[in-house]
Amino acid sequence: MTIDRVLHDAPWLSSGPAMRVLELLNGDGEEARVVGGAVRNALLRIPAGDIDIATTALPEEVVRRSKVVGIKSVPTGIGHGTVTLVVDGQPFEITTLRQDIETFGRKAKVAFGRDWVGDAQRRDFTINGLSVSSDGTVHDYVGGLQDIAARRVRFIGYPDRRIAEDYLRILRFFRMHAAFGAGHPDHVGYLACIRGRAGLATLSAERVRMEILKLVVAKGAVDAVVAMEDGGLLLSILGGVAYRGPFANMIAAERDLGQKPNATLRLGALGVATTEDARRLAIRLRLTNGETKALDSMGHRWWRLAGMDQATARRRLYRLGAARYRDRLMLAWARAGVDADPAPWRELATLPERWSAPKFPLKAADFVARGISQGPALGHVLTLAEDAWLAADFPLQESALTAIADRSAERFARDHRP
Repeated sequence: MTIDRVLHDAPWLSSGPAMRVLELLNGDGEEARVVGGAVRNALLRIPAGDIDIATTALPEEVVRRSKVVGIKSVPTGIGHGTVTLVVDGQPFEITTLRQDIETFGRKAKVAFGRDWVGDAQRRDFTINGLSVSSDGTVHDYVGGLQDIAARRVRFIGYPDRRIAEDYLRILRFFRMHAAFGAGHPDHVGYLACIRGRAGLATLSAERVRMEILKLVVAKGAVDAVVAMEDGGLLLSILGGVAYRGPFANMIAAERDLGQKPNATLRLGALGVATTEDARRLAIRLRLTNGETKALDSMGHRWWRLAGMDQATARRRLYRLGAARYRDRLMLAWARAGVDADPAPWRELATLPERWSAPKFPLKAADFVARGISQGPALGHVLTLAEDAWLAADFPLQESALTAIADRSAERFARDHRP
């Protein structure tokens, strides 16, 4: 066993729900530790996210102990040793130490045990193979501490074997490097990912979507995308061209505006130039309805938003709505190139924050009073009037609205004269 340091700066170890769970599961011959990402993040001094716990206790014992103290337990994966305990509304996955007897994709035949070394060695990357006891002692059996210090994402054991166990680890390798790594990806792991890239075709679209959307918002996403494309990995994922330049430009535009990373916008910049691209991505990644509609809107004549004056931008905002306007405008900005002056783009992008489109004030009754009959004719003249109202820059004065209504009714009557 290797014990390299004591973790002093993880508040969840000394108070709160996680501490209560560890106290519950430790003792009477059993041991529990926090494992995986929470330990990694604490060492990197970033927020913990989910806190997962491993234990020597069998699932039945975990359930028994939780019942004694009135903690809710949910058998989320009891066949593989996982029970979820809910403490003060916070869920904790509790997994009995185990060893893979046989692996086939994401599924594995496991045997429960009490071997902390074996449990660490079955994990994917060294930085995820650390565990910490309730007293703050960090246990490292796979070289994770050294790799955290070097900001290096490295497979545990033989990379080709770990990838063959679950080909999603190829995407996780790049996602983890984008989030936690520095410099070039680990060379041995990178070459193994290239050798195993055909296995990506065996993965479900849902799992690929989840990893890609996490990857594109990571801090090192640009370099990770470049490495993936250079290794021939992106084509099989996106099913088309990867637009590295617009992807980097989208990230720069977000930062220019002080916006948080937006996974849908970044995916659109990476893979969408037309609505056909958007529909292909929606199918390949099985995107949600909201993501699909956003990408489809982004790909629809985004180039018309380049170089707009403020009057035209207001009309576009009115027609599209704030969300679709922002999405399409951001793609146009990202595809304008690195040399584009950001000032006019910034002005266009922030228009929804400075101006809200009024509602079209004319009603059907205004045109019925002017002799337009109910039915298709009424819809037609309303469209003419709305177009004229937009062209006049949204006037609300009664005199201007009366003139627009009169002219629209006259034009309709003239165009439909027998």
